[in-house]
Amino acid sequence: MAERAAASGRPRMRAVTQEEAGGPQVLRMAELDRPVPAPTEILVRVHAASINPTDWKTRQRGAFATGEAPPFVLGFDVSGAVEAVGPGVTLFSPGDEVFGMPRFPHPAGAYAEYVAAPARHFATKPANADHLHSAALPLAGLTAWQALADTADVRAGDRVLIHAAAGGVGHLAVQIAKARGAYVIGTARAAKHPFLRDLGADELVDYTEQDFAEVVRDADVVLDTIGGDYVTRSFRTLRRGGRLVSIIPPGDTFPVEEAHEAGVEAAFMLVEPDRAGLRALARLVETGQLRVNVDTVLPLEEAAKAHELGETGRTTGKIVLSVAP
Repeated sequence: MAERAAASGRPRMRAVTQEEAGGPQVLRMAELDRPVPAPTEILVRVHAASINPTDWKTRQRGAFATGEAPPFVLGFDVSGAVEAVGPGVTLFSPGDEVFGMPRFPHPAGAYAEYVAAPARHFATKPANADHLHSAALPLAGLTAWQALADTADVRAGDRVLIHAAAGGVGHLAVQIAKARGAYVIGTARAAKHPFLRDLGADELVDYTEQDFAEVVRDADVVLDTIGGDYVTRSFRTLRRGGRLVSIIPPGDTFPVEEAHEAGVEAAFMLVEPDRAGLRALARLVETGQLRVNVDTVLPLEEAAKAHELGETGRTTGKIVLSVAP
């Protein structure tokens, strides 16, 4: 790629920006100054960035957890190669291949050719995964890992119910729970059951034909990826003392009282940048215990189309933007 320089002399890069909140049409290609890594930061040449539900929610309403409003460059998931390191960085050197979810819940600016962010928000990319698959892993994978391993402490023999098991977070959660020795129950449309069985799911419920709350019993852990009444309905599937972890931001209140009355625990969890978690995910990928399903790959210029596709809620796994070869 030929270098482009602004009047200021700084090199330029392509990025997908938005000037206002709205539908996918507000996403536009632009040329911006390339970022410069500050102390403790690395500059990453982005090879791929993935799409997450929080991307289109941020596009529509601004960053819910931080109050940030456009203009900004969207995107949280990054896989690429270190271009330069800021003062004080010892973890990486130029040329290292890395992946991460930097700055979350602040927009990381991943829909761009370069990203500058704290070095410790990244880890070495899995050796046996390409950039497209590595970019699809951080936000969804860390969400599943932090919910199941850190928050719920899933152990061998636990019965774990995972809602929307074929989704971006769900299909990774199925594999993480299996890797920890759990018996995994998933909710998904019947058409996605073969895919989930191949990932190791032990039991599946077609939520269009059956009420999961009437079918599943004695779960130790529920991972809620849907929200709404799924939270309180899931209480009925848990054994006394069981735990529900929801990754969907609650409205005005979270039903802690209802959970207490049902004899269970419930918590809302927001994913965080996590170098240790990224390394754990990379180990699972490298040992064959975890694979990320990439549903669709589109070029950076088609970010709006990627959002339209993601908002249908019918993809299996992740949508990824290809940024550099």
